[in-house]
Amino acid sequence: MILERFRLTDRVAVVTGAGRGIGAASAVALAEAGADVVVSSRTVSQLEAVAQQVEAAGRRALVVPADLSDPDNVAGLAAAAREAFGRLDVVVNNVGGTIPNAFLDTTIEYLEEAFRFNVSTAHALTRAAVPLMLEGGGGGCQRLSVMGRVSGGGTWVRHGEGALAHYTRLRRDLPASGSTRSRSARWRPRAGVRDPDEGRARHGGGDAAAPHRRGGGRRAAVVYLASPASAYTTGKVLEVDGGLDQPNLDLGLPDLEPRVPGGAGLRPRR
Repeated sequence: MILERFRLTDRVAVVTGAGRGIGAASAVALAEAGADVVVSSRTVSQLEAVAQQVEAAGRRALVVPADLSDPDNVAGLAAAAREAFGRLDVVVNNVGGTIPNAFLDTTIEYLEEAFRFNVSTAHALTRAAVPLMLEGGGGGCQRLSVMGRVSGGGTWVRHGEGALAHYTRLRRDLPASGSTRSRSARWRPRAGVRDPDEGRARHGGGDAAAPHRRGGGRRAAVVYLASPASAYTTGKVLEVDGGLDQPNLDLGLPDLEPRVPGGAGLRPRR
């Protein structure tokens, strides 16, 4: 039956940024498809909650708390999967993200950090995982953001998302899914957002900007890309974004108007 092509029975997956949002949903979806899952992010309580959902689906979970802005920590997840479960078949590079910043307030350091957090970490895990994945013929998935291909005030700093998309196309064995709104965005007063509800409202407004006017759908894409069903799909970016053609995050940051004192900008979630 065709549905068997989407099964991941006894496969082992690593999901970064798995404490909440897209990462958590992907980890649970992979478990429901039959995979054991290594989940990693910085917050232990969130990871343990996700692990409980994985186990409720009848699969095993390994919780690895780590600061995933460090490429060495990310790379170490491949060995952790092998040690715990004896193999590694699927990698979901979900961790990443950089809050848009006004052009004149963006330092070289912030720009380089954005690239490191979005691209270097994904490369570190992929490089460590590929030798193990080749043993079992597994697959991978990058998590990209619509912010890497559309323009708007301050979004140019999301160059790392665009670079990761090109990285995926060049490495034809690295398919990628799109992005969605999640609860991972953190907001600070110096960015002009005074409270979390306002921040979520601004980010959530992106759903209304999409033709579907709703979020979701990414976990199905992750399962597809990780499963045998996608065997003939490689080096591609699946734009599972509800048809967005404009940024789904608006902080009111025109590129040439300084808005963040000192150029520190907002720090991405790690």
